[in-house]
Amino acid sequence: MKPPQGGRLPILRLGGLTAAALVIHGYHLGVEDGEIYVPAAKRLLHPTLYPYASEFFLSHGHMSMFGPVLAWTAKLTHLPIDWTIFLWYIATLFAMLASSWLVLKACFSSPRAQWTAMLVLTAVLAMPATNTGLLLMDPYLTARSFSTPLTLFVLAGLLEQRYMRAGVAMLITGAFHPQMVAYLIFLALLMWAVERNKRGVREPVPVMASFIGLLPTGFHLTPATGPYREALYSRDYFFLYNWTWYHWVGMLAPLAILAWFWKGKFRGTRPGFAQLSFAMLPFGVLSIAAGILLCSSPSLDMFARLQPLRTFHLITIVLILLLSGIAGEYLAKGRPWVVAAISIPLAVGMFVVARATYPNSPLIEVPSATSSNPWVNTLLWVRRNTPQEAVFAVDSRYFMDPGADVHGFRATSERSSLADYYKDSGVVSLFPDLAEEWKEMSNATYGLNHFQEQDFRRLRSEYPAVSWTVVHGPAPRGMTCPYQNHGYSVCEIP
Repeated sequence: MKPPQGGRLPILRLGGLTAAALVIHGYHLGVEDGEIYVPAAKRLLHPTLYPYASEFFLSHGHMSMFGPVLAWTAKLTHLPIDWTIFLWYIATLFAMLASSWLVLKACFSSPRAQWTAMLVLTAVLAMPATNTGLLLMDPYLTARSFSTPLTLFVLAGLLEQRYMRAGVAMLITGAFHPQMVAYLIFLALLMWAVERNKRGVREPVPVMASFIGLLPTGFHLTPATGPYREALYSRDYFFLYNWTWYHWVGMLAPLAILAWFWKGKFRGTRPGFAQLSFAMLPFGVLSIAAGILLCSSPSLDMFARLQPLRTFHLITIVLILLLSGIAGEYLAKGRPWVVAAISIPLAVGMFVVARATYPNSPLIEVPSATSSNPWVNTLLWVRRNTPQEAVFAVDSRYFMDPGADVHGFRATSERSSLADYYKDSGVVSLFPDLAEEWKEMSNATYGLNHFQEQDFRRLRSEYPAVSWTVVHGPAPRGMTCPYQNHGYSVCEIP
């Protein structure tokens, strides 16, 4: 029997929560993985951009509808691409909350539980998901900004046994993020199998099972070596033996709580509550088993990039929704102040974390010609005052410079650059063929902030396409540097 349907979306309330989430967690253009996804969209809109070393973001871009959707939107609306990205971020934030609401409607009959869970989720939306290297929802736009709400929409469809709706949403999810949809397919099969066995009848496998062909190919039983090994092992969270005891607690405790939810009888819940709780258990346990297997031998290094433990991104979201719903139902009955007592401290804490994560930048970086962050302001000057075909050399370790607030060079400046050590190594960990090129480029610009004129001449002899540089520090002697401000210099390379 299908769970009761809950009527229309509470659009005004969800809009208010979207605004609250934006104020709590902020928004930043081109930070973290945005440095990989945003240039792909900008290049589709303006094909003359990024003529050099574009493989470090197009490797991802070719596999996702993220870039085309942003480029098409900018063309249709005639909005600048940075504004298009910002508005899409707000739209995906709303979609995340709306999809969470649909999951909660399928799991809880109690409005008190539903709205407590929504308030708590809004407060903690940018918290880390165990040790996966992921946040529940990034304060910047990437393909995950689309795939995460779509995943929750699929979950709601499965809980309501609307398999056609879930299948279509799964196809769209795969178009945005093929890696994340592989885990979703596995979960969908688990939930379908559980429901079929519970009803004791045989049914044809639903349409989403046919997408098993999306699983990647081309992996080999061979240890990682050389530059690829360096890039792969820099992602220590890929390997379970690097996880500390509290990471293990953060992984196993959610499964224990979900097991309790599955076996318990809780007030204000619907059948979807126990069904979803149970589905997360084999989903998580098999992921842990796969993670242990993949780090059991160096011969499996090439498979580590499958990152099976990313399933705990979804498990964490589900846990927060169900746990906060139960807390609201039992603790807030007759005491409405309890909901505020739970959600407000969480929101304040996450606001403090957001400011500490990007201390040199505005909380909400609305697209503008200037910025209060000196690094971002330098990159905006580069965008306006250097040729589109210019190729830049920047210190390969710039990404972790505290003043940069992890703002990517390419995404903000809209100019090509040699590979950086930190963010481009993440691309290399997924695409091993780029390893040698990445290592050579990142070595060539290591320590660039202290280069002298002869060092830049040597660099240009190695990479003739490179004609400009950004130096964090005083302008090197003997070089023409039209921009020198707030500790940054933009110079032409002789």
